[in-house]
Amino acid sequence: MTRPTNEQELTQRRMQRHESHVHATYAAFIRQLGELGPMDAETAECAAVSVLSALERRILPREARDLEAQLPRLLVEFLPPPEQRPARPHRFGREEFLRTVAEDLRKPVEEVEPLVRAVFQAFRELISEGEAEDVASNLPPDLRALWRPEH
Repeated sequence: MTRPTNEQELTQRRMQRHESHVHATYAAFIRQLGELGPMDAETAECAAVSVLSALERRILPREARDLEAQLPRLLVEFLPPPEQRPARPHRFGREEFLRTVAEDLRKPVEEVEPLVRAVFQAFRELISEGEAEDVASNLPPDLRALWRPEH
């Protein structure tokens, strides 16, 4: 009879370690974004969700799923469930992208470009080079210029 309890305890410890890792990964991402920004943790969180939401509306759904697979799970959990997202990308460029993020963050549009660049940089540092190129290939040239690192 003690064996099932031990297995249950082992399973519970594994789940706790996994959840701890998930939270630590997300916290590290938010810290890194805050340093890139620079911005406080709350702004970093809001900016990351807003930018990811806008980016996912612009790229193909398949590409959005591939991107999400490489980002912190807790960040992705802030997004609407896949069944509530558009089946096709919405075509828009840099101006609409920045305006959308500005509205989400309740900031003037001229203040959000550095935040968007910081979020994009943080995303690129987490994902594979191939995935970064796949995202870039889904963007029009003016948005691609924001996605790619400044030289």
